[in-house]
Amino acid sequence: MTDRTKLVLASGSPRRLALLEQVGIRPDYLLPADIDEEPTRGETPRALATRLARTKAEVVRRSIERDPDYDGALVLAADTVVAVGRRNLPKAELTDEAERCLRLLSGRAHRVYTGICVATAGGASRHKLVETRVRFKRLSEAEIADYLASGEWRGKAGGYAIQGLAGSFVVKLVGSYPNVVGLPIHETVSMLSGAGYQVRRNWADTLAMSE
Repeated sequence: MTDRTKLVLASGSPRRLALLEQVGIRPDYLLPADIDEEPTRGETPRALATRLARTKAEVVRRSIERDPDYDGALVLAADTVVAVGRRNLPKAELTDEAERCLRLLSGRAHRVYTGICVATAGGASRHKLVETRVRFKRLSEAEIADYLASGEWRGKAGGYAIQGLAGSFVVKLVGSYPNVVGLPIHETVSMLSGAGYQVRRNWADTLAMSE
């Protein structure tokens, strides 16, 4: 592969895009994968995050494999799962879902898993699972009500966004912080580099833009 290798991000998440751009990686295309993200019966959080990332990468890879615009492109996919024990918490879309998540997380530890997959044009893939442990303070009724009113939880795994208001709930974090945001940067950069993507090709431009 050359430094002209294109990168397709199989996600529409602004958080993942911002994390990539933070380290100078600018995907050439954003192609969210439309898949069923419901866990199968008895599926563990670790297995769910891994399966969804691999499925997203493969779905997008197949959709672009005959398109000359994507010739030789890498596909990066990820999925983040918040879990208490073996229980998968939803990506909250309804207030009731978010409230249940917050009450379950209040005053206790939970784990955040992100599965990452990098698929090549030839059909090969690399995948990794990253785990972070997080503990919340005990939340008061007022804190829960105010956070629900903010709407920040909508569409977030576990019903919260650590990079926003919910950062004030965290009393302990062990592992990768960007993993909880939605994409573990160190591991992602290592995987892309291993697949032949020139991660640092935009660093000079990034510096120039910041001056």
